[in-house]
Amino acid sequence: MLGVAIDVQMYRLFIIIIFCFIIFPFSTFAGEDASKSTLPNSSGLPIPRFISLKSNEVNVRTGPGTRYPISWVYHRAGMPVEVVEEFDMWRKIRDIDGTMGWVHRTMLDGKRNVMIKGKNAQMVRSDPEKDAKAIIKVEPTFVAKLLVCAKAWCKIKVEDSKGWIEKTAIWGVYPDEIIE
Repeated sequence: MLGVAIDVQMYRLFIIIIFCFIIFPFSTFAGEDASKSTLPNSSGLPIPRFISLKSNEVNVRTGPGTRYPISWVYHRAGMPVEVVEEFDMWRKIRDIDGTMGWVHRTMLDGKRNVMIKGKNAQMVRSDPEKDAKAIIKVEPTFVAKLLVCAKAWCKIKVEDSKGWIEKTAIWGVYPDEIIE
């Protein structure tokens, strides 16, 4: 009789194990961190968003993985880029010229920088007004640290100077974005 009871218990345990292998792979376990998912937008952060390059040598690939060939290499730490897509540990980025490619997330930094856009130098001013005192003149493609942004102006740090620049003169912040 004991042998039959053990067989019934083993059968029930076997059914429970099979059930777990069939059902649970298709569901999310309670408490699972979505940021560790391998699905697109695995970081849980908004897309699109601006970040910057962490290193002076960043390989940009044609797809999200080391099996994809390197298209080009960035040689400019701090350069702002826009994340437009995610896949697992890879981020598809766009630069100021609109060029896109895939970069491993370890090559990216969440710190916000901006790049001076256009063909002419821009003035950084003491206050967020067109007629405010000019502090420093910055050339196109210069990278500065982003501090805060109001509706039409952003405060940036250029070397040891801090001042305001019109939002339309920089790349690395969205037109309607407010940063405090």
